[in-house]
Amino acid sequence: MVRAAVLPAVGSPLEITEIGLPEPGPGQVRVRLAAAGVCHSDLSLTNGTMRVPVPAVLGHEGAGTVVSVGAGVTHVAPGDGVVLNWAPSCGSCHACSLGEVWLCVNALAGAGDVYAHRSSDGGDLHPGLNVAAFAEETVVAANCVLPVPDGVPLTDAALLGCAVLTGYGAVHHSAKVREGETVAVFGVGGVGLATLQAARIAGASQIIAVDVSPEKEELARSAGATEYVVASETTPKSIRKLTGGQGVDVAVECVGRAVTIRAAWESTRRGGRTTVVGIGGKDQQVTFNALELFHWGRTLSGCVYGNSDPAVDLPVLAEHVRAGRLDLGVLVTDRIALDGIPAAFENMVAGKGGRALVVF
Repeated sequence: MVRAAVLPAVGSPLEITEIGLPEPGPGQVRVRLAAAGVCHSDLSLTNGTMRVPVPAVLGHEGAGTVVSVGAGVTHVAPGDGVVLNWAPSCGSCHACSLGEVWLCVNALAGAGDVYAHRSSDGGDLHPGLNVAAFAEETVVAANCVLPVPDGVPLTDAALLGCAVLTGYGAVHHSAKVREGETVAVFGVGGVGLATLQAARIAGASQIIAVDVSPEKEELARSAGATEYVVASETTPKSIRKLTGGQGVDVAVECVGRAVTIRAAWESTRRGGRTTVVGIGGKDQQVTFNALELFHWGRTLSGCVYGNSDPAVDLPVLAEHVRAGRLDLGVLVTDRIALDGIPAAFENMVAGKGGRALVVF
């Protein structure tokens, strides 16, 4: 039996309870978690913004040690450190055939499986976003684990599984920030902090962090921000003032709200680029008129999982970590136990802190 955070139904509070895990079958791996990050996507699953089968064990950003493997698994072995990959590509769908593995239509197929049972009543449990990282141990498909790169501490490696891949990819793959360009990052949570660092790594000449909380300025500057703007109705004007009246070359939105997406778009220069990372609800409608689209010539694009291929990008990120260019510790403002996840959700809603990290 292992302890886990179970979402019994959408809109219900998490329950910290014991679950029964089977031994890994063919093509499966059992992992003892070292750490799991508390991501806004987990909160979106609890309130129904994103939907997966329930009851489910949430958590999708994690790393740990392989306990055992099923038949046919050869790329990892017991004792290996691994990063969980919550969106493994199938390699055969149309998106995968185009090399766009982050858009794989089968990436979340495993979320509908029954992977464990509640100890109290034997009830079926689903693995959240495939990997069920909010548990002391989990059993996942073999393509959901990637070896931890050399030089990255196992606990810190959990952050690579979502926040860092997303933030880094938003800058380097989606927005394609070039050296010397100016960047604004909206939202200084875990992904926003990774995005700020990625912009610095890309050689951005000016990096403006935007958040509703004045208390996050020091945190943002530690991640690479050169200026800090407290979000308001005049945010686009403030950003244009900081950039000689032009606006930034690139804005990255990490919040997922219509008003923030619109502000990010308005904060870019004519011909600028806005990448939307934040996951918003269907009620968040963003509107533009035809004339402004023509006049400004801006680009607005979505970004899924940083448009990343984890197998390719993890070694790149590890090299940045080893070279001191990427500080994973900057993202973490709270280290908590499993039963601290509900409070971490509350802090997220209140806009407090960066990443909360569950340490097992």
